[in-house]
Amino acid sequence: MVKMDCLPGQPRGAFLSQSPEMMKFSVALDQMHAELGGVLAQITPEMAETLIKEVEAAPRIFGCASGRSGFILRGFLMRLMHLGFTVYFVGETTTPRIRPGDLLLVMSGSGETAYPREMQRRANSAKARTLALTAHADSTIGREAQVVITIPGTTKLTRTQEIASVQCPGSLYEQATFLFLEAVVLILYQRRSGQDQGEVLERHADLE
Repeated sequence: MVKMDCLPGQPRGAFLSQSPEMMKFSVALDQMHAELGGVLAQITPEMAETLIKEVEAAPRIFGCASGRSGFILRGFLMRLMHLGFTVYFVGETTTPRIRPGDLLLVMSGSGETAYPREMQRRANSAKARTLALTAHADSTIGREAQVVITIPGTTKLTRTQEIASVQCPGSLYEQATFLFLEAVVLILYQRRSGQDQGEVLERHADLE
């Protein structure tokens, strides 16, 4: 086990060994940090407030996403449940029928993923609210959602207008969206519970 003693803000080079493996790891972290910083600088407080407004107004919240985006959106819904919201993930056997006024959150970097695209169309037909988290507001999902929050980043489509990234296609968008949703959770946590951990822990799973 490698023990790392460092002060906050101290460059990694000051405490990491200079082996080629560690240097490659340090460079990878620096590249990811720089890319994320550029994307997060384009995310505004208004985007967070838009999502919060929709979440707080909805009697029930549904989520739909595929692949890695699905894991990220599940994590967000889990936190909303911890904060007292009624949430469901589309496709689970216990997910009920969506109704007018409910909110469907769809996460798709490309905005063209077939399954969430179809689920959004069905939610629109049911007169539910639909909100898309995507890197491309001009995509099918972006155009057909009632509310769109655009998170820049790379996607599986690797379009020419996307931000340049050394990472695998999709990673930058997914990382930025995860942090955006975590910031929204923090705001809601502070507003709703006054940072009362006991109230949140009362809803935390114990059958695990």
